[in-house]
Amino acid sequence: MAGLGKLRVAVVGAGAAGLCAARHLLSRGEIFAPPVVYELTNNVGGTWVYEEQVGTYDNGLPIHSSMYRNLRTNIPKEVMSFPDFPFEKHLPSFVHHTEVRNYLEKYCDHFRLRDHIQFNTMVDSVKPVQEKRGWHGLAWDITTTDGISKTKSITERFDAVMVCNGHFYDPYIPAIPGLKNFTGMLMHGHDYRNPEPFSGKSVVLLGAGLSGLDIAMELSSVDAQVILSHRQRPLTCTLPKGVQQAPPVKRVLEDGMLQFQDGRLAKPEVFLFCTGYNFTFPFLDSKLGLHVQEHLVSPLYKFLMPPAFPSLFIVGICRAICPFPHFHCQVQFVLSVLDGSFALPSCKEMEQDVEMDIAMRKERGIATRHVLKLDSEQWAYNNELAKLGGFKPLPPYWSNLYESNKVFRARDMLNYKTYRYTILNDKEWMVHTQQGEPIQKPLPSAK
Repeated sequence: MAGLGKLRVAVVGAGAAGLCAARHLLSRGEIFAPPVVYELTNNVGGTWVYEEQVGTYDNGLPIHSSMYRNLRTNIPKEVMSFPDFPFEKHLPSFVHHTEVRNYLEKYCDHFRLRDHIQFNTMVDSVKPVQEKRGWHGLAWDITTTDGISKTKSITERFDAVMVCNGHFYDPYIPAIPGLKNFTGMLMHGHDYRNPEPFSGKSVVLLGAGLSGLDIAMELSSVDAQVILSHRQRPLTCTLPKGVQQAPPVKRVLEDGMLQFQDGRLAKPEVFLFCTGYNFTFPFLDSKLGLHVQEHLVSPLYKFLMPPAFPSLFIVGICRAICPFPHFHCQVQFVLSVLDGSFALPSCKEMEQDVEMDIAMRKERGIATRHVLKLDSEQWAYNNELAKLGGFKPLPPYWSNLYESNKVFRARDMLNYKTYRYTILNDKEWMVHTQQGEPIQKPLPSAK
């Protein structure tokens, strides 16, 4: 039972973040009981498990993966990995999604996590319970249903919960006036799998994030005529053939024409949204007081925990990050909170910290919907967690290589994935073309 002896921690989801949580909990057997990991599907890997079909499984549950057939990573494997488990040396720097899934399977087996995962299990509710002997007077009741029989419902009690359910499965469709007037094919990138059905078609693709750019390149390869509609500054690199840029779609007119913000019109056969995803935690109890609005989940101290319920942790909700090392830092910070090596501030102090952090971001012109988009600030954030939690920070080359890859990508969207990276030591790395020619590094070396 919770509160007696070792801390009992539940992990929701067996994607990359959930596996990382389980791995570190298991490595600290003197403090933590073996974790219980609840996984909705019968696989580990979360969004990295490719599903040819879209919509729902035969059992009626939604297909969560947004993976498409030809996806290769846009981050080099040298910084994509968990710091304590590198990708195999022989692989190229930018690997196909099947290799990432393979890597996560190996991680799972290497650290012997599989026995602790309850597959085909739906988490129905996560409820806080006042528990005198619990951690900070708190425990958690988790009710789950067997995903196969659907009749067997079980409630178990834990000292802490790490929510690692990911956020790439509930498509966000922006409210565009008149959208119902569009008569062509309307879809979200979540349901995109391969380019062939779009061969020779006219497509307006909304959103120039990484998946939007990737899909535009794929569509170009089957001679689709693509208008890449986005609110960023116009891309200056060479675009694939058949791809042009436009500002955001302002409205859909009564005749089904799309009108862009500059007044231009288009009537494509396909309107494809690459507009990201909503955060959704249907199992979390409403008394936690978490608000999800405009792509922000709040209040969360250090983007992880509600101040009033500091033994619930939502891992991996930040965006525009290098995911696996980010999870690695977050998980170790969580363990430092639970084992007491990081002494938590009071609830009031944590709430003030959250308010100040968001206010400072807004002062710098960051919109609410981008507060969780850390981008280059992720390195200071990861280092802060390491400092507070007393664990080893990421080696200095990590941020430098990641940020340099962003420069290469902006310069040459068509070829940057052919580059090969080599790590020399904790600070230094090199990059070469496919032919072995060294490439000048765009940013000063890590200090």
